[in-house]
Amino acid sequence: MNIQVILVIILFAAAIFYIGKMMYKSIASKKSCGGNCKCGVDFSGIEPGKPHK
Repeated sequence: MNIQVILVIILFAAAIFYIGKMMYKSIASKKSCGGNCKCGVDFSGIEPGKPHK
């Protein structure tokens, strides 16, 4: 095999792995969006306007 073919195969495999990882993360995070925005946090036990101690 040619070195160029080997490099293309490695890059293709890395791209497939990266896309698969992104798809898994989007499917696996059911409670929140997967970011750091705290959109999946349950605030039902906190009264509004009450200062935190």
